[in-house]
Amino acid sequence: MKVEQFTREKIGFAFIHGAGLNSGIWEKVAAGLDNPCLMIDFPLRNGDHESARKLSLHDYTAYIQRQLEEWKVEKFIIVAHSLGAIPALRAAAQLRGRLVGFAAVGAAIPKKSGSFISILPFPGRIVMPVLLRFFGTRPPESVIRSSLCSGLSQKQTEEIVRNFTPESVGVYTGKLDVSVPSVPKLYIKLMEDREFSPSLQDKMILNFSPQQVKTLNTGHLPMLSDPDGLVKALHGFLAEWIQPNPKS
Repeated sequence: MKVEQFTREKIGFAFIHGAGLNSGIWEKVAAGLDNPCLMIDFPLRNGDHESARKLSLHDYTAYIQRQLEEWKVEKFIIVAHSLGAIPALRAAAQLRGRLVGFAAVGAAIPKKSGSFISILPFPGRIVMPVLLRFFGTRPPESVIRSSLCSGLSQKQTEEIVRNFTPESVGVYTGKLDVSVPSVPKLYIKLMEDREFSPSLQDKMILNFSPQQVKTLNTGHLPMLSDPDGLVKALHGFLAEWIQPNPKS
């Protein structure tokens, strides 16, 4: 494809949610973008929790990758939230001909060969596998409300609690076996996040090595609490790093 054509085409945004959530969290952000948008769900969002518990990180990756391969948009930016960044990075490694950028929103970015558990501060790295084994991946409702839903309205909080879907243990323990893609990268740091503290996000930024870091004064779900701020950050990333205005 000629450079002239590339700079004029519509770049798409492919949105990947975090643990327990669904693609509907991105609706207000997608509505604010004048670009094609694909909102991707994790597998088995139909309530089949027994089958979901058996899924591996590879299963999550393959499910995401298939949706991206079927999308009729030539070039796109992946926007991945929280735990969703790990399968998103693995899928991105197979789509580098079409991937032109990667935006991580309060995201878990392990070092290569690390897992989600590996990013946790001590003693979380020791305690988390035990908790997952005995109690599963659905936090207590009080934790969902106070931590995940911090900064949301009561209506938004009730919807998150009602629709929360436990993930498989495998997506937490599976290893990131690919390198961060060599495309322009944005990390959106969430300054009031009670799930991933700002200091933990700083470690993720070091692992990610983004060209750009933006901050939002929100909790863990800025796509719900400040969709306009997230849209502005994505617009800026697109304009500055993906489709910069040609010099006159």
